[in-house]
Amino acid sequence: MAGRRPYVAVVGGGIGGLAAAIGLRRRGIEVMVHEQSREVAHQGAGIAVGANGHRVLRELGVAQRLKGSAVEPVRADFRHWRSGRCMVWHPLTGAYEERFKAPFWTVERARVQEALLAELGAEHVHLGARCTEVERTERGAVIRFEDGTEDEADAVIGADGIHSVVRHSLFGPEDAVFSGTSGYRALIPMERLGHVPQLAEQVLWLWLGPGRHFIAYPVAGGSALNFLAVVPDRDWTIESWSTQGETAELLAAFEGWHPFVTEILAACERPGRWALYDREPQRTWSSGAVTLLGDAAHAMLPHHGQGANQALEDAVVLAHILGDVDADGAEAALRAYERVRRPRTRLLQAGSRKNADCFQLPDGPEAQARNVRLATLPDDLAWIHGHDAVGRLGSAPAPA
Repeated sequence: MAGRRPYVAVVGGGIGGLAAAIGLRRRGIEVMVHEQSREVAHQGAGIAVGANGHRVLRELGVAQRLKGSAVEPVRADFRHWRSGRCMVWHPLTGAYEERFKAPFWTVERARVQEALLAELGAEHVHLGARCTEVERTERGAVIRFEDGTEDEADAVIGADGIHSVVRHSLFGPEDAVFSGTSGYRALIPMERLGHVPQLAEQVLWLWLGPGRHFIAYPVAGGSALNFLAVVPDRDWTIESWSTQGETAELLAAFEGWHPFVTEILAACERPGRWALYDREPQRTWSSGAVTLLGDAAHAMLPHHGQGANQALEDAVVLAHILGDVDADGAEAALRAYERVRRPRTRLLQAGSRKNADCFQLPDGPEAQARNVRLATLPDDLAWIHGHDAVGRLGSAPAPA
């Protein structure tokens, strides 16, 4: 690498965009993140960070910043929706970390974004910058903003989510795929849940039932509980972190479920509610000096708990490959990044769809067969959690 270093512009200040910027900065690349909000978003609730995502946070120097707020659940419990019977459980401390060489964390999304921003530095983030279009140029690409300003870069990374403007600019309109389900989320202070004694243990709870499922886990150093309740809902099609649902309708959807679930739901004053969408896998993510990352590239349903983890993997791979070229090599680097990442994310998109059906089987032979399969879950998911995005780069396709 003997030529001029590239200047890279990132559209989107979420987890993936900030992580990519940190990785690029650590490799000596000038970078600017353009975020449409007036502040780095604090919306959303909790996320699970598997060993594969944790390795990236460690690589970026961010994991240490999260130690006070992240929780390491002792195990994952799969429970019967009505009886509360534990169908199978798997340890998430000790054996998990020993096998995958990194811990499993549950943490608030906002804390992750704050830690990433602190590591990157606020001077590398342009707030209130709503992208309206990205166009390829002879030098690379130009981003146009709603206020009439522009930014031209040697490479542009679209990390602007499932409804990505960058994606639309590259490939035209394409509808996201509605799953026919809604997700309700909320964070509840643990002090309001003292009447649920099981929560004294820090556990990842997965309650599986006919047509719906409920997942809960501690965050904020154990001081709050995050839950996700997924229900069938063909009529609710609003995909937004800020849309709110009603506790009464949520309780009605889980009528007859075990008191553990219904008591948690009853303690929730105003759950967030959003329709669950994903996208069909793209044949390509890149065009010239512009590429996509995270949900903009491979939006997936939340049923593998891998959305944020895959954005982190994208970010570190892209930073390593793009950080090794000069400005003239940026387009080839983006193609190489895509060749590394696209096969894995396609599999996870498909698996996340299948998990929705798996989690929501009615009682009977199919559910019994699923419970047998759950016993081998650590082996079945080893390809996900054991993945080392940085370590695998030694055998990755070179820019060409």
